[in-house]
This record gives sequence, structure tokens and C-alpha cells, in this order.
Amino acid sequence: MNGTSDGFRRRGSAGLVRVHHRHIIYVQGYDPRGLAQYYRMFRTELRKFSRLYQLTATIGRPTSSSDDELASWSIETRAEDWQTRTTYDFLRFEDFIQHDLAQPIWRTVFQAVFIYWRLVCNGTMARFTRASWRFATFITYPHFVLLLQVLCIATFAFVFEKGLDALGLPKALSIAAAFALFVALLGAMLKYTEQRTYVLYLLCDWIWTWDLAHRQRAEWDRRIDRFAAHLCKVARESDAEEIVLVGHSSGSFLGTEILARALKLDPALGKHGRRIVLLTLGGNYPIIGFHRAAQYFREHLRELAVEPSIDWVDCQARKDVMNFFQLDPIKSHGIDVGSAQRNPTIVPVRFRETIKPEHYNLWRWQFFRVHFQFVMANERPHPYDFFMIVCGPIPLRERIDHMDAALAVATGNAEARYEAWKTLESAVRAAPEAARPAPMEPSAHHSG
Repeated sequence: MNGTSDGFRRRGSAGLVRVHHRHIIYVQGYDPRGLAQYYRMFRTELRKFSRLYQLTATIGRPTSSSDDELASWSIETRAEDWQTRTTYDFLRFEDFIQHDLAQPIWRTVFQAVFIYWRLVCNGTMARFTRASWRFATFITYPHFVLLLQVLCIATFAFVFEKGLDALGLPKALSIAAAFALFVALLGAMLKYTEQRTYVLYLLCDWIWTWDLAHRQRAEWDRRIDRFAAHLCKVARESDAEEIVLVGHSSGSFLGTEILARALKLDPALGKHGRRIVLLTLGGNYPIIGFHRAAQYFREHLRELAVEPSIDWVDCQARKDVMNFFQLDPIKSHGIDVGSAQRNPTIVPVRFRETIKPEHYNLWRWQFFRVHFQFVMANERPHPYDFFMIVCGPIPLRERIDHMDAALAVATGNAEARYEAWKTLESAVRAAPEAARPAPMEPSAHHSG
């Protein structure tokens, strides 16, 4: 099989068994670090991946589009009996995020606190808690830290004001001086403890999700539309056998929006001869979809749930407090499409099984580190492996449907690999793509 010359079509064929060229479109979450740091991380993790599976992987330098909204690089991966080429697109939002983080501290604090209490009063926080108490706790964390800081500094300012009173200063002057001290110290504490607490970053993140849900970020909407057009162009022009739109963290709902809008631009998007898969990792759809104003987003979820030309795989991890573990992105939003539902396939991932115990125990309580494990290299071979999804020879749909065979292709001896490929080929012949669409039942949830 080579490119689309093998006669592969998204539906109505015997399916795709081996990938020689894959196109990845990666949607970053609300992460201000951007391209430079992500590329360095990706390159480092790719080396770990190569050592783990004893293969050769080379990566090219990133090149940016003329508007700097997209960067791309290529990866060549070679093993004993397979090789792949990957085109990797990185969709950029860090300019918007860095602008948010540069806002005055007082504005961020007041806006975030106002939004939080609106959500408490209108019942949205209660819905978050019912869906995932751990995620609701995570949302509350920066407000709890902020409250502790306010109480500590207010106490200090109160003592300072009493000291000025004792010196005989007029009451109005002592109160004004104490208030000025309170504001200055709170701003300084928030700024200089940010590297440990992440309070300002999380408050900005929460303001952004509120604005996005209420369609108050026109610049984000316009860029999402341009990325949807880019996906349509790749689907029409790429010679890749498989196109995977990857959304990590907040990129999960951004990726969902990109795909839904691309389908509106081109209803035949998944029928151009390239398999298109949406892969969401550590997703948190409710922080958009649970808002009453986000009816447009829920309609997009409904459309993707029944779309026959697209596969959607949603990976979740219990250990990651930043995602909604064991939550169906469709049914949790009150969407009922009955037997027509075919997306997503939910895949639980156990990070404990992918990382050496001594390393796992070091960072298991570092929530951001755990959250990023979805897109980092494994330390132990496992059916879930982000870099095998990106660089390996097995299409994502078959990897999810036949995890043992996929692992054998990566780690087995020659005989085991041969038998694994036979299993994959037989499964594709026995269950052609046209017959696969079916409502997602518990039996369709794979363990990882």
C-alpha cells in the first residue's frame, strides 16, 4: 500500500491496514509556552520513543506559515519491517494566551472571581461537581489559594492600620495607607508566587473558557475558522492515508470546533480518500458545553456523534484531574441521538502502566505533569502510545480496535509481528469500514 494508489477509500472498501504517510494536525490547549518549547519537548520525547522501541526516528526543523499561525515539521520513522513518514502541523494560539496573561492583575482577579460566583449561583458549578468532583475541586483551587492570600495580607494590613492609629495618624489616612499596602502586597504575592501556585494562569484560563463559551472572543473564532479551512485543504490535497486531528486538554473542544466547522465548509470532508480521525486527549468538554449559552457547541457535538465519515477517539485517564474521566462527551451534555450514535469511542488510559514505577511515584501528584503525559513518550511498551499513534504503521482506528496486535507489531519477534499483521488484515477484511458505524455501547470502551 502506498498513498492513495492502493484504492483506499474512507467508506466502502476493505479498509486501511498499513500507514506509510500520516498527517497530524495538533491543536494546543491553553498553553502560553507555544511553538519553541513544544517542539523541544516533542523532539526530546521522540528520542525516548526511539530508544524504547529500538527504531530510528529523525525529525525536521519546524517551518512557519506566512502568518505565523501554523508551524509544520516532518518525521521519518524506520523499524525492522516498516517505515512511515509523518507531517506534523502545530496550530498556534500562544499569541492570544500571552496577551491574556499580560493583563493587569487586578482585572484578572476581579473578572475571574465574578465569573466563578456567577457559576455557583446559576448551578453550573454543581453540574461540574456531579460530572467530576475532582475537576470541580481543580477549578476551585486557584480561588481557594487567592482567598488564603487575601486573608493573610488583610490581616497584615489590619495590624499595620492599627499601628498607624497608635502613632496618632488620622483614621482616614491610616485606612487609606493600609488599603494601599494591601493592594500592593497582594499584587506582589500573586506575581512572585505564580511559578508555584499558577493562580493567575488558571484564573486567565477560566476567563477564557467563559468568553469562548459565550462567543465573546471574535479573534479566536476567526482563527478557528481558518484552521477549519486548513483541515479541508489537507483532506483534499494531502497524499497521506490517514489524517489525525489531535486535541489535547482545551485543544479537545477546540479540535471539536475545528472539525465541526470543517464539515460545514466541506460536507464531503471524510470522503476524499483519506481517513480522518479526531483524537482527543485529556478532554474537558463540559467547561464549554455546560454553559447555557453554548448551544452552538452542543449542536456540533451532536453532529459529530452521528457523522459516518469521521472516527472520533477520546482518551481519558483517572489520574488526570484536569479531564473528565468516564464521562461520555455526548450523553453528559443531554444529547440523545439513540441508535444513530457512533462517536466517540472512549479509551481509558492508565499512566501507571506506561511509566516506570520509580518515575511515576515522583510526579504522580504533579497535576500538570500528569496531564501532559498524554502527549509524552512511554517508558514501557503499551497499547496507548502517543508517538506510536503519530509515527507508527497502524491506523488509529485499528490500533484502538486491536490493541494486543498493535503492541505485538511494536515489540514482538518476527513471528509475533507476522501473526499480528495477519490479525489486523483479517479483521479489516472481515469488518469493512462501511459496516463499522454503530452506537457506542459500554463494550466499545477499550481499556488501556
